[in-house]
Amino acid sequence: MTRPYSEDLRERAVARYEAGATTRAVAAALRISPSCISKWMKRKRETGSLAPDQVGGHKKPKLRGELAEWLRERCRSGPFTTRGLVMELAERGIKSDRRAVWVFLHAEGLSFKKNRAAGRADAA
Repeated sequence: MTRPYSEDLRERAVARYEAGATTRAVAAALRISPSCISKWMKRKRETGSLAPDQVGGHKKPKLRGELAEWLRERCRSGPFTTRGLVMELAERGIKSDRRAVWVFLHAEGLSFKKNRAAGRADAA
């Protein structure tokens, strides 16, 4: 992802525009897109600031609260797979995917590993 332009560049572009230069002339002089200037002017009118918005952020997990408690208990009660948990959540009316379930399980330190030795018969 690219970084936003500096506030210094934004201020210089807006100052030139407000001094009477056209959008395209300012863009050519500062080697930026004409749409940047129009967007910065709109931002200044609406917010009074030229500072860029936050880039990225944190998305709250879907599997939290009461649902997370149920999922923890379900995982402790017996064997499970991510696909199976997704189906159980769907039966409860919760739309989710395997990745979201995996992220939850990984964060909680929950896993179910099959015991390979339990499936073998000793040939003695």
